[in-house]
Amino acid sequence: MANEKRIFWYSLLLLASVALNLFFITNQYYLGTELKSQKLSWSLKAAEEAEAVASISCSGHGRAFLDGLIVDGKPICECNTCYGGSDCSLFSPDCSADANSGDPLFLEPFWMEHAASSAVLISGWHRMSYTFYDKSFISQQLENHVRRVHEVAKNAVTKGKYVLFGVGSTQLLAAAVYALSMNLSSPASVVASSPYYPLYKFQTNYFENKRFKFDEDTSLSSNSSYNTEANVIEFVTSPNNPDGNLKEAVSQGPLVRVIYDHAYYWPHFSAIPSPANEDVMIFTMSKLTGHAGSRIGWALIKDEQVYEDMNTYISVSEMGISREAQLRALQLMKAILDGNGTDIFDYAYKKMSYRWKKLSEIVSLSSRFSIQEIPPLFCNFFEKVRGPSPAYAWVKCEREEDTNCNEVLRAGNIIGREGSLFSDEDRYVRLSLLKSDDDFNLLMDHLSKLVAEENGAKTAWIF
Repeated sequence: MANEKRIFWYSLLLLASVALNLFFITNQYYLGTELKSQKLSWSLKAAEEAEAVASISCSGHGRAFLDGLIVDGKPICECNTCYGGSDCSLFSPDCSADANSGDPLFLEPFWMEHAASSAVLISGWHRMSYTFYDKSFISQQLENHVRRVHEVAKNAVTKGKYVLFGVGSTQLLAAAVYALSMNLSSPASVVASSPYYPLYKFQTNYFENKRFKFDEDTSLSSNSSYNTEANVIEFVTSPNNPDGNLKEAVSQGPLVRVIYDHAYYWPHFSAIPSPANEDVMIFTMSKLTGHAGSRIGWALIKDEQVYEDMNTYISVSEMGISREAQLRALQLMKAILDGNGTDIFDYAYKKMSYRWKKLSEIVSLSSRFSIQEIPPLFCNFFEKVRGPSPAYAWVKCEREEDTNCNEVLRAGNIIGREGSLFSDEDRYVRLSLLKSDDDFNLLMDHLSKLVAEENGAKTAWIF
């Protein structure tokens, strides 16, 4: 009898437990559905509009945008170079291949594949204040995620460094010159070894004042005055723009200060032999994620006073950077870290190395053109020796009569950037490998035809 009572109560408790669990599960479902509905109440329209525009078909050769052109109340396609028509399906094969710009559109397909993890929806009341809760202009969350991305990429030491954000790397380059020229006994000569990124010269000249000026003489290694007597601020781009090679400072001496522009020091553009650990290092989101339009860059700075002076420059000129841009950057950093960095770096490296291989195959058939040599190096990120995957081709016209290589390429319907802009000979031209697949394919097609026209060229690559 006692056993029967015991079984009865155990059965009753079991039924009660099942009933209670069903209650919680059912209510959790309905409560979750209700909360989900509430969460989407004000954002639903914005999400629907964003997805509706993203779904507009542009034949794979263009995009429609929420802030783009509107016809009959609807956004229309913005077509890639050489494509037209209402859906970008009309191709103009005779138009020029534009390889002038460094627009990093090659990463657009990656972000379309990662639409959910990279999307940001911003409320109308998001960060309306001038500052964050701690009275700063910068999201601490964003800074933390940037440090983590560098740790994953193994391309920079962030420990013991201050992080400063700016409107792209452009503003930070100017801020660094300003900060490093403060309190000097004599004006600083701002220099860079050829070939170098034109902005260094243009921007320094534009903001020139009594504390610094750009020095036209770029023969740094032969100018002994830089070694001992003069205040020098040297720009070093590594990997270099335009030729993609890793570089070190040339100037030497106690009065030399160096700004390292590491815009392209990411695993998809260069081998990472070791983490960069210089005093002033500048990076940009445009070359990490491809989002050039968001205008976010950051500097890693060792010296506190240099950090404070650069921060003053940023604060006075901009009062910080857009909170919306910071939110987007944070979401992109989170998306990168979701895959531990392997997703974006694997994708981008494969694409850039593929493009370099195709370009090299075409140029190998030519006696008229050559491109820079970039030696294979061990990469700490990929943990192996890897070949080149630069952002640009530094093309040289080898014929004696081809003194203006840009004109030679333009005759073949290719638009590049002449060598003299990089303080080198016009026998050189920079061709961008960063643009969309359409731009790259057209560039390869036109270059293949140009090589095929050479005397003695037996074959041409058919792209």
